[in-house]
Amino acid sequence: MAIKFKAVLKTEPGVPGGGVRKYYAKIVYDSVVTIDEIVKEIEKFSALSEPDIHGVIIALENVVQDKLLASRIVRFNRLGNLYPTLHSSGVETEEEVQHTIIKRAGIRYLPGDRLKALLKATKYTKVEFTTPPPPTPTP
Repeated sequence: MAIKFKAVLKTEPGVPGGGVRKYYAKIVYDSVVTIDEIVKEIEKFSALSEPDIHGVIIALENVVQDKLLASRIVRFNRLGNLYPTLHSSGVETEEEVQHTIIKRAGIRYLPGDRLKALLKATKYTKVEFTTPPPPTPTP
């Protein structure tokens, strides 16, 4: 398998008029893989039934949510880590650091060594897209 990409023309950010335009590689996503599809694939390699696997995945979701809300790093060994993050405003004194300066919270994912190695070894395939001609103006 190979990761598909296409060429995309972009302008320079922050430069009036767009500055120098350059082409960049951009990934072309295929269809979304649903939990149901993943469950069916896991079922092929497991003695568990489809409902059992589904139940385990839903339980995993719940446990991961609880652990992230408790400021824990969730480590999935070779798969990687999930951890909560905060973005806040800066203030002058330590006493001013309160929950009110938090702008937003997020969840970050850091891939494990196996996934990093997979991406280093992957092949890439450029896909060509033809742009449709602009619509003809009607008189």
